[in-house]
Formats: sequence, C-alpha cells, structure tokens
Amino acid sequence: MNCIVDAWARYEAELRGYLARHLKDARRSEDLLQDIFVKAIYQGKRFCELDNPRAWLFKVARNQLADCFRRDRNYDQVGDEIADVEVEIPAVETLAECLPRALKNIDCEDREAITRCDLQGMSQVDYAQLKSLTLPAVKSRVQRARKRLKLQLQTQCQIRFDDRGSVCCYVPVADGVEIKSN
Repeated sequence: MNCIVDAWARYEAELRGYLARHLKDARRSEDLLQDIFVKAIYQGKRFCELDNPRAWLFKVARNQLADCFRRDRNYDQVGDEIADVEVEIPAVETLAECLPRALKNIDCEDREAITRCDLQGMSQVDYAQLKSLTLPAVKSRVQRARKRLKLQLQTQCQIRFDDRGSVCCYVPVADGVEIKSN
C-alpha cells in the first residue's frame, strides 16, 4: 500500500485545490477528499498497478463532484425552462489523456527527462547524478524537453489557448470530440 501513500502525498494538495475551486465549501471539499482517499485504499493492489494514478484520482474526484452536485439539486423547485447544471472541468485538468500520445513523439532523451523529473517526481539533482550530468545541464535538458513536449501537445492534441494564455480546449485521444473550458 506504499504506492497509495506515495501517490496521495504527491497529489493531495492538487486534488484539494481542485475540489475547493469547484465546491467553495472547505468542509465539503475535505469530506470529498477523504472519500477519494478511501476509494484509493479500497483499490489496494489494483491502485499500485495503475499507469497513471493522478488521472485515476482526478477521475474519482470528478465523479465525486458530479455525485455531490446531483445530491444538492432541488428537483421540486427546478422548472423545465432551467437547463441542467453541468460541471465544467477545465481542459488543462483533463489534458493528461493526450500526454501519452505526445510523449511517444519526442525523442528518448526528452521523454526520459520529462518522465523521471515531471511525472515520477525525481528531483533534478537526483536525475543529474543518475545521468552523470551537472545540475545546470539537467535543468537545461528538462526545460528544452518541456518546450518540445508542449509543441507536441499543441500538434497532437490540437491544444488552443484563450486570451489569458490558459489551455481552453483540445482534442482528446479517445473520441476526437473537442473539450472546451471557460
């Protein structure tokens, strides 16, 4: 179960922020966060076998939010003229679906730097030691790899940016339907 604790330590703050942004109620956010952790624990060994625990945790968080919003609806007071409230998930939070496709299209050296330092959480100092490089060399390598990955994401997933420079939409791998965010 060490993998669950490690993943939780890595993503708990990000999940907490995500829930807080959508719920605007700290107590309910904490309750949902705890529910997500319990669901991860129930997965046991299956959680440890996941290729992308972050994506799994955020999928559970989205489902928990949707359930929460459904429970809160007051069906007796809603008229036919009012549209259903939909939970809009910022495109950047679901962008992980495109990452494997983009990673396949960058060279091995870039892919390894991104995978180890950004996705697996290895420090750049440790990566420098592993590759027998200086820290400045690794910092440059990671920065260049990130730029090349960004270009691949833009190309492979047709990422577009809004006026503020935030990801507004992209074409996910699975169904080719464009995801939009406000």
